[in-house]
Amino acid sequence: MTSTGYKLVQLAAGAHSIRSLAYDETMHPVIGPAAEAEALYVKQLRLVKRIREHTGEFVIWDIGLGAAANALAVLRATRHLACAIRLVSFDNTTELLQFALNHAEALGYFSGYESPARTLLEKHRVNFRDVEHRVGWELQSGDFPTLLARLLAASPTRSADESQRAAGILPAEEPELLPAPHAILFDPYSPAKNPAMWTLPLFANLFRLLDPARLCALATYSRSTMTRAALLLAGFYVGAGHATGEKEETTIAANALELIGEPLDRRWLERARRSHSAEPLCAPIYRQARLVSATWEGLQRHPQFR
Repeated sequence: MTSTGYKLVQLAAGAHSIRSLAYDETMHPVIGPAAEAEALYVKQLRLVKRIREHTGEFVIWDIGLGAAANALAVLRATRHLACAIRLVSFDNTTELLQFALNHAEALGYFSGYESPARTLLEKHRVNFRDVEHRVGWELQSGDFPTLLARLLAASPTRSADESQRAAGILPAEEPELLPAPHAILFDPYSPAKNPAMWTLPLFANLFRLLDPARLCALATYSRSTMTRAALLLAGFYVGAGHATGEKEETTIAANALELIGEPLDRRWLERARRSHSAEPLCAPIYRQARLVSATWEGLQRHPQFR
């Protein structure tokens, strides 16, 4: 399969990346896919340390599989750790992954992972041994907001379904719900180009699907006030993330304050109140607006600012 929706580009730093013609955006536009994925996700989420100290299966949600740079950066950085990895990637198309595999040599970061990536592309699931750990990598293809809503609708019945299945009431082939993540790589196209992926309802559904007993951190390249406000109102603790590429600052969010190195403080809250682009998106339509009174009151009640 070929696609004319993407173009291979060489960055000023020398690395190659991919430009989406439909979204008019270049992915990892400054330092390249491998370096940015390492800085933004692997290091910022402290994945090597967390996985090294983890017992059992470590679950990662890769939201926006795209050209697989983020997923492969995580696997490469942790391959010498004796821990089982379950990597769940989400995307509404496999065209970008196909394009990237067609240009794997120029992109560089597929080295050693071409075979599992091709199997994922073809079968949407692959299990393999990667040096010291076992990897189960699956692709959930389709509209992510719709999938989240469907998972949330099913999640309250999980325990009841399991008990009924054990009693033989439900069919054994009833599909298993996705496991709650320990880490989330959040990398859709930008809010201006892909607003459906940055709404308050989406982040609220994502937070509800976390396991309160399982520490989970999310990293994303966006530092926008509206995105941070949406994450806070959804229930996350939110902090400033490290600089990467053209971004002077990124964002990290978590269900526990201990995973946030630099939490947003009341000074940020006051800046948000003055901002002309702080009100979270409530629908998949991009716009910029000041905080409404209900949002401002909700942010002030967040335990992070007490």
